[in-house]
Amino acid sequence: MIQSMTGYARHEMKAEWGNAVWEMRSVNQRFLETYFRLPESFRSLENNLRERLRKQLQRGKVECSLRLTIEQGGQTSLNLNEELAKSVISSANWVANQSASAVLNPIDVLRWPGVVAQQEDDMDTIQADVLTAFETTLAEFIENRESEGAALQRLLEERLEGVSERAGFVRTHMPEVMKWQRERLMTRLEEAKVELDPQRLEAEMVMLAQKVDVAEELDRLDAHVKETQKILRKGGACGRRLDFMMQEFNREANTLGSKSINADITAAAVDLKVLIEQMREQIQNVE
Repeated sequence: MIQSMTGYARHEMKAEWGNAVWEMRSVNQRFLETYFRLPESFRSLENNLRERLRKQLQRGKVECSLRLTIEQGGQTSLNLNEELAKSVISSANWVANQSASAVLNPIDVLRWPGVVAQQEDDMDTIQADVLTAFETTLAEFIENRESEGAALQRLLEERLEGVSERAGFVRTHMPEVMKWQRERLMTRLEEAKVELDPQRLEAEMVMLAQKVDVAEELDRLDAHVKETQKILRKGGACGRRLDFMMQEFNREANTLGSKSINADITAAAVDLKVLIEQMREQIQNVE
């Protein structure tokens, strides 16, 4: 199954120590880029979290944010970092001396990151719970991307059927087009009262047929349809391969249009280019 590069997931967990809310969102990106917004005391988890994302995702710009609410009711004493507190107070006093209106609030000192820390045992428990919640959020996030990927796959398969139909139309009508072209040429020769040697006339018709022959382009279009369907069935991170296939589709459609000598064939070539462009736009969302 293919995945879309756009997705979203939100998961909230509650525990005795408080609650945590994870949010993940992603948009299109040529490579995998990850961004984290974490509380200062959880910055040490960032490399671990980034590695977990890399094992599950291949492409996309992924943003992850964590919001924590830690209940302080069960804590009987403060784990105070006295050295850091003294440094913060010293710096705050210097700032206060530069402005007569500045007043040092002790509560602000306690709120400074790292001055008051949770007990180690509590932090270990909280980090373990946060990591578990992250895995749950990631699973929901991937499920969301797969759901969007399934919708993209259905759309691409419908367009591939349209390509096959238009190629089949051209293949079916080419004999009529060649007959029409031959009759048209003969009519012009008769109107111009030009008489050509039958062998010369046949040689000219063969050369004309070779110039407008699109059998090779139609065969390659059929082959590209089968290869693209195979890629979609295989799934995985196939966005780059699909994008390459669209380039190949475009090449054949352009050649088909340049060889057209009939309005119906020209219209079919235009329809092909529209279908290919629709697929190309959607493939930009595929991982």
